[in-house]
Amino acid sequence: MPNRFVVEADGGSRGNPGPAGYGAVVLDAATGETLAEAAEYIGTATNNVAEYRGLIAGLEAARAIDPDAEIQVRMDSKLVVEQMTGRWKIKHPDMKPLAARAQTVFPAGRVAYRWIPREKNKHADRLANEAMDLGKQGRKWEPSRSAAALADAAPAAVAEPLAEPLAEPKAAPVGWAAPADLGTPTTFVLLRHGETALTPQKRFSGSGGDDPGLSPAGRRQAEAVAAALAARGTIQAVVSSPLRRCRETAEAVAARLGLDVRVDEGLRETDFGAWDGLTFAEVRERFPEDLDAWLGSTKAAPTGGESFAAVARRVALSRDKLLARYAGRTVLLVTHVTPIKTLVRLALGAPPEALFRMELSAASLSAVAYYADGNASLRLLNDTAHLR
Repeated sequence: MPNRFVVEADGGSRGNPGPAGYGAVVLDAATGETLAEAAEYIGTATNNVAEYRGLIAGLEAARAIDPDAEIQVRMDSKLVVEQMTGRWKIKHPDMKPLAARAQTVFPAGRVAYRWIPREKNKHADRLANEAMDLGKQGRKWEPSRSAAALADAAPAAVAEPLAEPLAEPKAAPVGWAAPADLGTPTTFVLLRHGETALTPQKRFSGSGGDDPGLSPAGRRQAEAVAAALAARGTIQAVVSSPLRRCRETAEAVAARLGLDVRVDEGLRETDFGAWDGLTFAEVRERFPEDLDAWLGSTKAAPTGGESFAAVARRVALSRDKLLARYAGRTVLLVTHVTPIKTLVRLALGAPPEALFRMELSAASLSAVAYYADGNASLRLLNDTAHLR
């Protein structure tokens, strides 16, 4: 599966023609995380030239990260979007070479274009204005001077499949009800597996080391949550991580509900590599530099393991597939700490660092509802009432 990026680009001219600049940002399509920014003051130019220059800069920044990626371009320039999709002819001589240059950055078929309103393109717009402001002072824009991402409290939207771009689920405050005309939401009830022998010791237990089953305490927890969910009577399907501790938990619930268990590889836990089976203190002693990097960035991975950013990409893909498969139904997803935290974070539009600010107990229940308009609502988090 190739990486998927969103490129948002904008350009402006104070005079048209006049002092001009562009801005562009590359986002991870699964998480909305900013991967790269670009901006430049280009002297006297028209608004359309600046828009095209922003597009080219954004595409080139994405190519520098991964030349094999799939790209969704989002711009508020109707002219650029329509010309690059071939729906409008390019007549102006200043536009033709710029459009031709943009077409050569990635092979045909790997870039899709989508028009967005100006208010949805604030990050790139701020970058363009930063570049123009600095250019007026005779200074050059540099990434270290950028405050564009910080200026907007709302997280960037992420991309949907390139063939049919849709809006990413936006966060809705807990407790808000959906408008009546949106119909029945698709609800994911998120169940962390029951305890294993490693759980009480707080040891890293991922997808790359041993595959422990449930402990006696974990089996009791699985039976307790099965009884609670059976009493509620709302679960219509059960999907599990492939790892043994999840499958055993899912099978206990499914048996009580009379349902089958479907396995989804994307719901597996993070691969913690060389850390697997170690406590936090042991990792601190043996891999201090790796641990510091991991705590400082979700892009950092344990030695021989997987980063939280990589986990977010595969979890988001599984989420989208499951939403399509189980539209309008209530589905139990039996999975692990990181996938559950990731689904919650994405639903809330919270930054990647939010992963370190959530607690999830063994056999706890959380729930997220997804609505037809693209909104997501967190309904429950870390509920363990059924275990008392």
